[in-house]
Amino acid sequence: MWAGGSLGTAFNFNEILGIVFIGNLLLGSYAAGLAYVAFKTGLNTVLLGRYSFGLQGSKLSDFVLGFTQIGWYAWGTATIAIILVKLLDLPSAWSTPLMILFGFGFCISASIGYKALEILSKISVPLMLFLIGLCFYKGLIDVGGIGELVAKQPTESMSIGAAITVVFGTFVSGGTQATNWSRFAKSGKIAITATLAAFFIGNGLMVFVGAFGALVYQQSDIVDVLVSQGFMIAAVIMLFTNIWTTQDNTIYNFAAAGCNLLRTEKRKLITIVGAAIGTLMAIMGMYNMLIPFLILLGTFIPPIGAIIMTDFWVRFRGNMPALSEIDLPQYNMQGIFAYIIGSAAAYFSPWIAPLVGIVVASLAYCILLYINSTKSKTVQGA
Repeated sequence: MWAGGSLGTAFNFNEILGIVFIGNLLLGSYAAGLAYVAFKTGLNTVLLGRYSFGLQGSKLSDFVLGFTQIGWYAWGTATIAIILVKLLDLPSAWSTPLMILFGFGFCISASIGYKALEILSKISVPLMLFLIGLCFYKGLIDVGGIGELVAKQPTESMSIGAAITVVFGTFVSGGTQATNWSRFAKSGKIAITATLAAFFIGNGLMVFVGAFGALVYQQSDIVDVLVSQGFMIAAVIMLFTNIWTTQDNTIYNFAAAGCNLLRTEKRKLITIVGAAIGTLMAIMGMYNMLIPFLILLGTFIPPIGAIIMTDFWVRFRGNMPALSEIDLPQYNMQGIFAYIIGSAAAYFSPWIAPLVGIVVASLAYCILLYINSTKSKTVQGA
């Protein structure tokens, strides 16, 4: 929603619809592709990274994914503290204590495990959908109907490529690690459809509502939109439910990446350490870094998923052996170099960075695998 707000001040209604559709279709397709691989192998992203980058090389992807997750956690922790101070007209000195409170409080459900995440989501998601509908209905009334909404003009500027990158970046870190859940799907069809429902439809709806609020009220902050509509209590409820359901999944993903990075099974300890790091980052000013952070995510994360999917379909022909049945190298240099090439292409691309990163990383990996295979055959022949 916050990311969507940046679109609402930079594009008109029709442009917003196109950007939200394209960005979330790309995001949903990317996440769904990984979800299917996770279902087929029973492995999450950090374990799949051992095939693509090597036993030690996979620590690269663990670090990138873990860092981005903790960045999200820091932003959410800072956001709820700062917004509550503003909504309740509290002294600004309350911000830091509230960040500490929420920073450690949000990790409780994640430290408990799946059951706590499930219970929280079953309560929060329907409530959020109701509040979204309320916000949209009131906004249409306030703006004077669809005709007036379509006629609204932007007040700021942003390139189409940057906008799609922002949309893709909203949940690419979560999408890359949604394998933590999709690996338990009952079928490949369920893994794909559930992931598309979450990242194409669900995330798309959230981004659109944020953009809609900004277009109507010139407010990029969804809580400010709800307050301006007269829904103070709804704003506070939306703030808690939306951020908490993101925070617990985020810190859980961080713990998964951290445990693989450090080769430890002390998930609860890693969860608490991650919460501490995220809280510190929140206190240091993460709140003001959302858009640059989203662009960063949309640039450097998609090549990881692209290489994992290419590994599954090209190198292993859709039949990846179990970790216990394969002798993996410490470093898979083809995968590491492909990631560097894909990330560099995305970073310097004037076009849609996530798509460029995915395509270039996948192609680079295919070429490097072919070169390596050719060299191996030559050596064997000799």
